[in-house]
Amino acid sequence: MTSPRIGVLALQGDVREHLRALESAGARATKVRRPEELDHLDGIVIPGGESTTIDKLSRIFEIREPLIDKIRSGLPAYGSCAGMILLADRIVGGIDDQQTFGGLDITVRRNAFGRQVDSFETDLDLDLGDVDGRAFHAVFIRAPWVEKVGDGVTVLGRVPHVADQSGEGAIVAVRQGGLLATSFHPEVTGDHRLHAYFVRLATTS
Repeated sequence: MTSPRIGVLALQGDVREHLRALESAGARATKVRRPEELDHLDGIVIPGGESTTIDKLSRIFEIREPLIDKIRSGLPAYGSCAGMILLADRIVGGIDDQQTFGGLDITVRRNAFGRQVDSFETDLDLDLGDVDGRAFHAVFIRAPWVEKVGDGVTVLGRVPHVADQSGEGAIVAVRQGGLLATSFHPEVTGDHRLHAYFVRLATTS
């Protein structure tokens, strides 16, 4: 069976780290910066970084609209941290006129956990089906959280010690069909189980 070809949006952020994690998870990983590089992909990763910068650069490189079209047409996508913001349909706390690529029926609060100095690490239990059930060591850097989810969105993980509006723990991992998003950065920990989960998702969606 041919390994799936997964792109990483290479405009800004943790591009190299995601490429390495995807390759370790069995994918053929490639940088994506131009519209024509979206062709023949089985999935795409939108990395952590600065969501407003990635949005602006996507316009400069003229990849914004083609990427939106691909996602709407069913291209599996995974967004970490800033990538979660960019996949969200709605943002709270964004800057004026901030836009996203959309696709996930969620409302995300930008910088929900605070500023850079409020970054933290913790162990999380994620509901990823048959994936090894050991806790994930999660790194949160100026991270968002999900305030609301639509009917078709599955909550995969929460930070239990941080109460959101529901009091159940802040939502930090979600899935809707072939779209996956996390508030944290699995690409920096050396644990590639989440990337392997997305690679399998990209081959079955």
